[in-house]
Amino acid sequence: MNFKRSDFPEGFDFGVATSAYQIEGSDFGGCGRSQWDDFAATPGNVVRGEDGGVACDHYHQWEGDLDLIKAGGFDSYRFSTSWARVMPEGRGAVNQEGLDYYERIVDGLLERGIKPNVSLYHWELPSALLDQGGWRNGDIANWFADFTEVVMGRIGDRVHAAATFNEPWCVTWLSHFLGQHAPGVKDIRAAARAMHHVLVAHGKSVQAMRGLGMDNVGVVLNFEYSQPVDDTPEAIESAHLFDGIYNRWFLGGVFNQAYPEDVLVGLEPHLPKNYQDDFPTIAEKVDFLGVNYYTRSIISPDGTDQFPAHKTVEGPLDKTSMGWEIYPDGLHHFLTWADREYTKGLPIYITENGMASYDTVDENGVIDDEPRINFLNQHMDAVKQAIAEGVPVKGYYAWSLLDNYEWAVGYEKRFGLVHVDFDSLERTPKNSYLQLQKALS
Repeated sequence: MNFKRSDFPEGFDFGVATSAYQIEGSDFGGCGRSQWDDFAATPGNVVRGEDGGVACDHYHQWEGDLDLIKAGGFDSYRFSTSWARVMPEGRGAVNQEGLDYYERIVDGLLERGIKPNVSLYHWELPSALLDQGGWRNGDIANWFADFTEVVMGRIGDRVHAAATFNEPWCVTWLSHFLGQHAPGVKDIRAAARAMHHVLVAHGKSVQAMRGLGMDNVGVVLNFEYSQPVDDTPEAIESAHLFDGIYNRWFLGGVFNQAYPEDVLVGLEPHLPKNYQDDFPTIAEKVDFLGVNYYTRSIISPDGTDQFPAHKTVEGPLDKTSMGWEIYPDGLHHFLTWADREYTKGLPIYITENGMASYDTVDENGVIDDEPRINFLNQHMDAVKQAIAEGVPVKGYYAWSLLDNYEWAVGYEKRFGLVHVDFDSLERTPKNSYLQLQKALS
């Protein structure tokens, strides 16, 4: 690595991140069925029909995984809770095994001197709630607040930081308009309502955590840099609209009590009546913004007059094994832009950043993932630049600790600092992990 801990301000948190469905194993511990179990069971949705039933078996192997975090020299661990594990039907009865499990994780982290950073929702909607409309149903905001109270009533007194949602764009637009993630819907009205209801649920979850006396509460948004395919007015307008749907909608709701006008042109007819009345709830004060960043998209008009009337085209830069362009300047852009236009001095954490690479174990058991090391170096340079320009960036979490279940592409894309053999479940630190270990020592 071309950086070391002393290059960053005192107290800067270095961490790793995971999510529940991707590593735990939903077959274990009384976990209820989630929309991802249903989505994966539907032919054609997921590569090879793979699901998170076993995943990395973190449910049973969590102690060794926390030891890896400790040995790597990381300060903090960002994990998520599964709604279906804690409340198998989404409402009502609580699975005490699920609560006990998350308490073990939190206490295990504290025993190792690692700060627990929890995200309440990383896409695991209980199937029973999907049956009632899921994120299309406005009642879900209160259901999510109830879930928040159950989980944080048990562990909220010991977590260092708590986020309501991970990546609302994925929860809503990707999953309800593009149909690429669970529940696999392609419907503009469903998408618009989900985009609003998720933010109302965010606000009510913040209220619930405040009611429990919690601080250091925030939200994790994902960002994607949009570059017009050329300098024509049509391409520039298309890229701006992509930015509005992906980036400005969620920031605008949480921090400005307003949705972007260019996006409302297409979505306002589909929003709930009197949606504006929910903005005071959506804009409940938060203590930090989490920024997830991976790539940029090249945007072109799609030649139609149907909103949003744009498409993504292939760009010229080096790509990860996901086919995502490597564009570290985008991270610098979002850190400086969000601070200037929305958060205005609020602490910002990079809560996810990393790459899927073509990782293989050689005959000596070594995993030389030089592309990931280069990726991390380039993006840490962008972070250092933003800090030098006065942006209050307080931490960086690499995605991910482990190779894991990568949603619709199953187990074939590897984002981990630690290699997982999905047959034996053996963990092997990659060179990127070992180099970060040296940088943070």
